[in-house]
Amino acid sequence: MEEQVRQAVAAWNAQDWERSAVLYEQLATQTPDDPRAGGWWYDAALAQKFRRNWAEAYRLGIHAAAHAARGTQDPAFWNLGIAATIQRDWATARDAWTGFGITLPPGDGPIDGDFGLACVRLDGAEVVWIQRLCPTRGRVMSVPFDTSRRYGEIVVHDGEPKGDRVVDDRTYRVFDELMLFEASDRPTLTVTVTAAEPADLDALAELLDADGFGFEPLRNGVVLCKCCSEGTVDQRAVELSGEQRCLVAAPLDRVREVLDRWQNSATRTWTDLHPAT
Repeated sequence: MEEQVRQAVAAWNAQDWERSAVLYEQLATQTPDDPRAGGWWYDAALAQKFRRNWAEAYRLGIHAAAHAARGTQDPAFWNLGIAATIQRDWATARDAWTGFGITLPPGDGPIDGDFGLACVRLDGAEVVWIQRLCPTRGRVMSVPFDTSRRYGEIVVHDGEPKGDRVVDDRTYRVFDELMLFEASDRPTLTVTVTAAEPADLDALAELLDADGFGFEPLRNGVVLCKCCSEGTVDQRAVELSGEQRCLVAAPLDRVREVLDRWQNSATRTWTDLHPAT
């Protein structure tokens, strides 16, 4: 058996997640009374998580959680919570989060709570703001510059933070996206607006937000290297005025209505509204 343990460790160190998962599961199955069995189940489930094999991470995670102490923030419950969420097994997900030590809003189905604001790194690149609905799901609340993504979509993110964003001396964690959970049908449009002062752009953002739409001036975007993105970034509001190219997340006809309400001949104008590509 100890030779098999060495093989499993070697496979893990080589990041051969498939072989590692198989070997650790075999160890846990063959010697269930070994005090290391709980750790083997955990490593097998984690290896499948790294492979993004969510069905296997879920199956193995149930065994790992069964060996973990409830209410002690054992990571076996967190990984099971992620996998069960992706499998849409809400009963198991709720039990896993409770087992970790998290208080959830009451209910039996999808968790629709207020877990605060955070940031998610989409596809390992662009960082966007989300409203967290549960410990691992969040709704995208900023308009992605990557126009293949959408304002309002729901993503599943990892549990280990990879960076921080500091706004007005408050720190928000940055998590890596694991998968797109629910797509959004909210189209992304682009428009050129002219604002005499920053307050004019703020007024447009407020009008759009009141109707549930997203708004993002392109000059708000900042390109960071991977090292900096995964570090602590102090984000300061940029006051913009003059001609600005902007992204808007809303149906085309509704945006026209909002822009017409916003504009005036003296300080606010808009032009060239069309779908972003």
